[in-house]
Amino acid sequence: MSSVVAISASPYGKSTTSRVADLSLSRLTSGGTAVRHIRVRDLPAEALVRADPTDGAVSRALACVDRADGVLVVTPTHHGSYSGLLKLFLDLLPKHALAGKAVLPLAVVGSRAHVLALDYALGPVLSSLGARHVVRGYCLLREQIRVVGDDLVLESDVERTLSLTLANFREAVLAPRQGTGLVVRTA
Repeated sequence: MSSVVAISASPYGKSTTSRVADLSLSRLTSGGTAVRHIRVRDLPAEALVRADPTDGAVSRALACVDRADGVLVVTPTHHGSYSGLLKLFLDLLPKHALAGKAVLPLAVVGSRAHVLALDYALGPVLSSLGARHVVRGYCLLREQIRVVGDDLVLESDVERTLSLTLANFREAVLAPRQGTGLVVRTA
């Protein structure tokens, strides 16, 4: 069985970002994948700011990343880049923490002007951490997402693209286990 950990990095409690991570993980579990969600905002602020990997909660979160076959990184965008909260967490990871792992970056953006944040800001960082494969990420526009009660409702084209993106990620996570090449699906 493969395992995926989501790292969501919004500073807000019931954020759209965290809900996108939960929705994505729920879809990945349908394929028999074990999942875990790390909400960086729930980790001790002092340990994050001091870059203290020995803090118990931070140490457990880092161990989850280490054990995972795939890592889903979900962030809001701020000033055209990923969140500072995510930066604090990524700085705690050892140099090759993502070696052998498939990684999928997702972002919740307020404007189409921020859609390159994944490719130009976050992608290079994930690659520098040794990711085996950074799956082409996806930016979800806030205007195409609604929160109804506890549910996240996506416009149909967002729903379709997110489903294809998650399918590509699942293939990337399983590829070394199956000994097959990656299958890239397009919308």
